[in-house]
Amino acid sequence: MLKLEHLRTFITVADTGNIADAAEMLGRTPSAVSMTLKQLEGDIGGALFQSDRKSNLTALGRFTLDNARAQISGFDASVRTIRAYAAHEIGRLAIASVPSVATILLPSALATFLGPRPGLEVELLDADSRSVARMVDAGSAEIGIAGPPQETARLTFAPLICDRFRVVHSASDPLAAITRPLDWQDLHDASFIRNEAADAIDLPELRERYYAATLMVRNVASLLAMVREGLGVTLLPTLATINLPAGLQARDVDFRGAERIVGMITRTASHPSPVAAAFVRHFHQSLAASAPALGIEAL
Repeated sequence: MLKLEHLRTFITVADTGNIADAAEMLGRTPSAVSMTLKQLEGDIGGALFQSDRKSNLTALGRFTLDNARAQISGFDASVRTIRAYAAHEIGRLAIASVPSVATILLPSALATFLGPRPGLEVELLDADSRSVARMVDAGSAEIGIAGPPQETARLTFAPLICDRFRVVHSASDPLAAITRPLDWQDLHDASFIRNEAADAIDLPELRERYYAATLMVRNVASLLAMVREGLGVTLLPTLATINLPAGLQARDVDFRGAERIVGMITRTASHPSPVAAAFVRHFHQSLAASAPALGIEAL
């Protein structure tokens, strides 16, 4: 049976033209190199050199040398690729995320993660929390960043941040004249516009007025356009209010419970790829550094 070690020895002898120099390069004794060549010739079934001096190859030797170089080169390339994958230097990672995390937290985290890893391929999928969970469950994304999934048997949820909700209104809304944090009394006469993120808030004070809203907008850009036109006010997490368009204001609300938990969603039965495991560690570090300035709490 042909061994890669024997082929490497043969290539070295053929390149140096003698056993002594080859033995020195390989860190072996000349007798050990000579024995390896004899075993290789026995496995192949023919002489590789024209004489014991090993300076000239036979026709079989030349043919074997060409093929041995190709095999060794391919094997070494495969080993390098496997090691690079294990060291998360190459590979592919699909991340599904809610829009606020995708636009505020992920850009800086990915920039520092991908900088030293130019061989990585990353796909970022922007979706609401339910869709993020579905994509992870279906395997189209290895990592999800969203609210807690409804499906808990197949998915694992690890909390990342606590993100308080804020009231978003137009600059011309009467609420703009109130300089302190808003409370429920301030919102008594407000017309709400529902959205997917705020629907997760479970507060008795909110149910009567918020869920009576007749307008529901799922896309954040469209939602903000509606608010700017004065169709109503809405509730959005702090991350979603950081870069508001002109004509809009985001206000703190003075009541507990109006917050969302965002975390990492993965498949329970799947072992993370080296790239995914490395990114999770990196994202935790990036989040811890950026959370205080953004007004969110890292968990």
